[in-house]
Amino acid sequence: MHRPIPPATRPFSALQHPREVIRQFTPNWFAVVMGTGVLALALAQLPAGWTLMHSLAHGLWLLAALLFCLFTGLYGARWVLFFDEARRIFGHSTVSMFIGTIPMALATLINGFVLFALPQVGDGALPWLQGLWWLDLGLSLLCGVGIPFLMFTRQQHSIDQMTAVWLLPVVAAEVAAASGGLLAPHLIDPAAQFGMLITSFVLWAFSVPVAFAILTILMLRMALHKLPHESMAASSWLALGPIGTGALGMLLLGSDAPAIFTAAGVLPGVGTMIDGLGVVSALILWGMGLWWMLLAVLITVRYLRSGMPFNLGWWAFIFPLGVYTLATLRLGNVLHLGFFTLCGQGLVACLAMLWAVVMTRTLRGAWRGELFVSPCIAAARKV
Repeated sequence: MHRPIPPATRPFSALQHPREVIRQFTPNWFAVVMGTGVLALALAQLPAGWTLMHSLAHGLWLLAALLFCLFTGLYGARWVLFFDEARRIFGHSTVSMFIGTIPMALATLINGFVLFALPQVGDGALPWLQGLWWLDLGLSLLCGVGIPFLMFTRQQHSIDQMTAVWLLPVVAAEVAAASGGLLAPHLIDPAAQFGMLITSFVLWAFSVPVAFAILTILMLRMALHKLPHESMAASSWLALGPIGTGALGMLLLGSDAPAIFTAAGVLPGVGTMIDGLGVVSALILWGMGLWWMLLAVLITVRYLRSGMPFNLGWWAFIFPLGVYTLATLRLGNVLHLGFFTLCGQGLVACLAMLWAVVMTRTLRGAWRGELFVSPCIAAARKV
């Protein structure tokens, strides 16, 4: 005689029906891909002798790719099966921001392909990678303009309810810029290299100044209205994202600029200047990121003392810290300073531990169905 399975251990026990997984699916889940992918990229930057870490990095990138395909299928199914409820996201002042995680997740996978798969599959994959990057660029521009337009015309916002999630749709273009800086040197045609590099600089400028404008408003909001609700506790780390990505982007775009400008026959001296400016800019941004990271640690400790419920927002701990870690390791390689290298390796260790904790709790919440909650549907019920 079989014993009944306790409700808490059955899959999706918190949901009325397994079909609710699709109905309640939101773009927040793509932050899991971002966090897993950035950990893979960080582990891949460790010294060449760390074979186990490099194998683990490759496996994590494959996991991130599988999750991206799964989440794309689930979110696409929601639009097909529950169109009227899915489109409510554009009117929601918080969940709509997470649409920006979709292109950022795709850019992370493109970066991983360049590092892990391109050496094996060869140049035949480059046209596909270029196509994916241009698709990512289009999605990033759409998020960077479309979501703010909805904020200005359709959604309801107030300064006391503002959080760092405002950054998500804007920063997508910045992530695409860093991805372009990594991919451009691998292209065969010098004109294509030059075009992608220049486009990536435009993307960087499209994103970073706007992100810093939002950070300025965020500091004012936190000074006037103090910390946000504990359900948004991890959002304090999101500010580290545009700072770290900005530094990493300048390093990646500048490192190959001399060779790309020379090959294109366009102002070769400018490429050398860009390389130097990239390093200086990255150092300045790294210093600012250090300030914000230390502040985020203090804020998190305060939240932990008063209670911090788990939700998908905890993935905000991972990707921002990940890109800052990548920028730190890159500075160590460029400047040949052990300080940055040791700091970067220490941050990789912290990143891996945080990822393990957040992923474990995410898997548990997903199994029970507790994390499949669409605020858009909940808000509609209250009306």
